[in-house]
Amino acid sequence: MIEIPSDLNPALVPLAFLLGNWEGAGVHDFPGSEKCNFGQEVTFTHDGRDFLEYVSHTWELDKDGKKVRPLESESGYWRIDADRKVEIVMVRDQGIAEIWYGELADQKPQIDLVTDAVARTAAGGAYSGGKRLYGYVKGDLMWVGEKSTPDVPLRPYMSAHLKKVADLKEWAESLPDDMPDGVAFFNPDGTPYQG
Repeated sequence: MIEIPSDLNPALVPLAFLLGNWEGAGVHDFPGSEKCNFGQEVTFTHDGRDFLEYVSHTWELDKDGKKVRPLESESGYWRIDADRKVEIVMVRDQGIAEIWYGELADQKPQIDLVTDAVARTAAGGAYSGGKRLYGYVKGDLMWVGEKSTPDVPLRPYMSAHLKKVADLKEWAESLPDDMPDGVAFFNPDGTPYQG
């Protein structure tokens, strides 16, 4: 179920399916780098203004699913207009800044994006543009990214399947004060919740 916060800017209601904390895993595969599985944490938040704030961290996973090293980090701001056109400004840890444009599909929570502008620092490496597809499928967030360089034509390079993560502190704070005695709350690791 998609929840729409009461303080969400009305312009952002079509993007409400993105809100929250997401975690999952995917595959990274691009010429010039070793193919690997990766873990990902994504957060979409809002503060009442007309944009969503986006932060993503990925890291390489070993064959046992343990973190090996950071892979990519990016952050940015997502907006949508009355015609369902989406625009994003994004910065990556690799020295790349991008402007993305796209559209929210009609009657379904799916966003197709393409880069409109790419700026790179000297450390930014070869990168000339990309495409992304985000979709909300049965309560999960899935995405696939394509990229191109001067030497490699546009091709898929990352995709992931993410599950929404409950914010236990926020959930516990929303409970009524008149809960029956003897109710205890626990953190995911089994330790008592201290609030």
